[in-house]
Amino acid sequence: MKKVFLALLLLVGITALAQEKKGKRMDGEKLTTEQKVDFQVKKMTKDLNLNETQAKEVRTIVTKEVEKREAKKAEMDKKKEQARAERLAQAKENQAALEADMKKILTPDQFAKWEKSREEKKAKVKERMKEQRGKGKLEPINEDK
Repeated sequence: MKKVFLALLLLVGITALAQEKKGKRMDGEKLTTEQKVDFQVKKMTKDLNLNETQAKEVRTIVTKEVEKREAKKAEMDKKKEQARAERLAQAKENQAALEADMKKILTPDQFAKWEKSREEKKAKVKERMKEQRGKGKLEPINEDK
């Protein structure tokens, strides 16, 4: 009975450690360029049974490739941010044009009521977004930008 209990305890402990390690990687822990290169070279050395000379040559090639990928990723991230900024600017222009058009048509009281209704809708949407983020369905939006 003790052996069964010990085996079960050992199994649970190993599983917990494996989950903890996996969880750390999943939490966004990023590998450095050197760690990525080391990981790839070790894997290739093991899988392909490379000697030391081959491993060194492979390391230089892998280092170049990892650096290229990271540069491309940084470029894509920059383009995404620029596109986001352009979309926000366009949305603000559209908003201003809509307000100007509505101001021409509506009386001051109607316009105030219309604006108040829009603000209430915005608040509801923000609240829903907060709730969704709280449930883990959406990533947090960086409102500093």
